[in-house]
Amino acid sequence: MTRDEVNHAITEIINSILPEGDCSEIDPDGKLRDQLELDSMDFLDIVMEIRKQYKIQIPEDEYPKLATLNGCIDYLEPKMKNL
Repeated sequence: MTRDEVNHAITEIINSILPEGDCSEIDPDGKLRDQLELDSMDFLDIVMEIRKQYKIQIPEDEYPKLATLNGCIDYLEPKMKNL
């Protein structure tokens, strides 16, 4: 997957978890939790959906790398490049 495809995949997952959330207006370097008012369960749902759809294991100690949209893309792009 390209960087744009990873971005699209992540925003699709976020939108499926938070239908009222709007990823089109978020700052890619801003904290997702603050911008989308994510609680810890919403965040875990997003991580679990990434695991389910793309078979990517994300260790709990690496969750901070997923704090921003760009952080998610940077972290997931190498793991998704062959998908």
